[in-house]
Amino acid sequence: MRGVERKLRRPLEDVLPEMVNEYGLSETADRLKLSKATLSYWLLKFQIRVERVALKPGEEIEIKRVRS
Repeated sequence: MRGVERKLRRPLEDVLPEMVNEYGLSETADRLKLSKATLSYWLLKFQIRVERVALKPGEEIEIKRVRS
């Protein structure tokens, strides 16, 4: 984990959600040279939820960030 953080020069807690949103789980794992199982474990460890939502035409979704 630390090696990946050093390579990316950012904390995984910040990088993983961005990458998964942009590239999806499989591509993120490939880009980080990880197995999908390892990526899933890291997401679980950092309590990063990955949800899949289906929207019909005309629907949209809004994401709200709540900082404690």
